[in-house]
Amino acid sequence: EVWPGVFDREFIAENQRGRADNCMPEGMGKWERVERIREDIRRFKEKEGVEFVSVVWTANSERYSSEEQGVNDTAENLMNAIRANHKEVSPSTIYAVASILEGCPYANGSPQNTFVPGLLELALQTGVPICGDDFKSGQTKMKSVFADYLISCGLKIKTMVTYNHLGNNDMYQLTDEVMWRPKSASKSRVIEDIVASNPALYPAGPNDKPDHVVVVKYVPYLGDSKRDVSEYTSEAFMGSPYTNIMHNSCLDSILCAPLILDLALFLELFSRVQIRKEEEGRPRGVDEGFSSLHPVMSVLGIFMKIPLVKIILTFQKSF
Repeated sequence: EVWPGVFDREFIAENQRGRADNCMPEGMGKWERVERIREDIRRFKEKEGVEFVSVVWTANSERYSSEEQGVNDTAENLMNAIRANHKEVSPSTIYAVASILEGCPYANGSPQNTFVPGLLELALQTGVPICGDDFKSGQTKMKSVFADYLISCGLKIKTMVTYNHLGNNDMYQLTDEVMWRPKSASKSRVIEDIVASNPALYPAGPNDKPDHVVVVKYVPYLGDSKRDVSEYTSEAFMGSPYTNIMHNSCLDSILCAPLILDLALFLELFSRVQIRKEEEGRPRGVDEGFSSLHPVMSVLGIFMKIPLVKIILTFQKSF
């Protein structure tokens, strides 16, 4: 059964609007939509006889939400903004709020800023695990691994140029410039991490970052068959150039499917894990002092292009 979804034409690519044919009524308020999703979750649990539900956003990318004081900077303000049908409350944030209020962990598999500061605060208040942002399964995953290999060899990456094309709907919606912006930003994060974590090779920091170019093209005939070519040029001994070229071909959706399943399972697992610090004088086996993991599941950042980590709680709430 496919339930009607939350639809807001202001958050999706214009070329996707004709595909939105199973939506909640257009006149329904945003808080009503939160309650409808909560009902759907409860109905699913009862129908399937399950004790626990993880929610994973696998829909298309949205445009960025504007993070504004008095709107989504605190949990209370976010709840009020939803009730007021504020235009900057996105569908993905509505799903996340509904999931958290139902005690269901939520993973954001797209690059938009679903986890506005108020939503992060809500997760912290309730202790419900969250994880994001943007699945890392294809070219960006390979880029992270290969860049780490080059750096560990003492090679200074100077250029990373990647080109990929396919013909599924995910690529089609990225032909919209507004929708491409979040995806482009998420793909660029690997460069920032390389520079920030290797001061010996990049002593000038961001002023010395590699040239990074990402090109994506929509080729309808190929459907879900994704092709990508990556070229890396590094400085080797005495500044000599060292170039690697890689070609990959895969089914885009199938590549991501096991990652989605793993996330749902790990979110359930880590919701049960409790830890405590060892203290002198405490007998082993005594169960006092255990606490749940922090709700921001940094440990699952390995699955994401833009890992959501605990420190972001402070960073994102500064305006």
